[in-house]
Amino acid sequence: MSRLLVRRPSPLLADGELTHLDRVPVDPDLALAQWRGYVDAFRQRGWEIVEVDPADDQPDGVFVEDAVVVFDDFAVLCRAGASSRRGEAETIAEAVSALGLEHAAIEEPGTLDGGDVLKVGRTVWVGQSSRTNEAGIAQLRALVEPRGWEVRTAPVTKVLHFKSGVTALPDGTVVGYEPLVDQPDLFAAFVATPEEHGTAVVVLDEQSVLMSSDAPETAALWRARGLDVVEVPISEFEKLEGCVTCLSVRVR
Repeated sequence: MSRLLVRRPSPLLADGELTHLDRVPVDPDLALAQWRGYVDAFRQRGWEIVEVDPADDQPDGVFVEDAVVVFDDFAVLCRAGASSRRGEAETIAEAVSALGLEHAAIEEPGTLDGGDVLKVGRTVWVGQSSRTNEAGIAQLRALVEPRGWEVRTAPVTKVLHFKSGVTALPDGTVVGYEPLVDQPDLFAAFVATPEEHGTAVVVLDEQSVLMSSDAPETAALWRARGLDVVEVPISEFEKLEGCVTCLSVRVR
């Protein structure tokens, strides 16, 4: 069964970290409604929803993707690049343990944010960003390469996280908004999106993806490729450099 780790947004969401965007007002009530709609989109597709315990004192806690990356039945607990986010880790570790997953943690001096990790087949692309350092990447490589994954790196200078710039379709094609991608020629297959918020997709199954409703031209592009596209509004999270991948972790 496909399971989805999520955490409801903190009342302090508007105080979350920002790196590349200017701070603008965030509506907490709308954010909660959008989060519920996001979760319902998965539930309607048959996903089991696993809610991590609330972390209301952690403004960025809703972005659970950054705290853990799952490789088959093995989970890597991340060490946040922003020290303000390290308080999210304990409840994530508890949730991973409750799922019965084998797990290991990135340790100091390493830092690794899950938003910098993109799996394409058995290749693990890791963004070298302001949140993920060489020590964190080395630890990740040591943990997952013996389990049959190949770790490759990519520069990240134009966005917060690697997956703020690129994600991948079910067939492995890497997609992204080219002005925000450092080296699109790194990837064997790359398709540029016409809209910034079209860069992020979550694969629901081999024929379906979920994406922001703020990229209608990109949604049409994926439908023309034969994909079933589910669109959800996430404007309040996009104001905080978030996207559809940031709000969940898939456990299959």
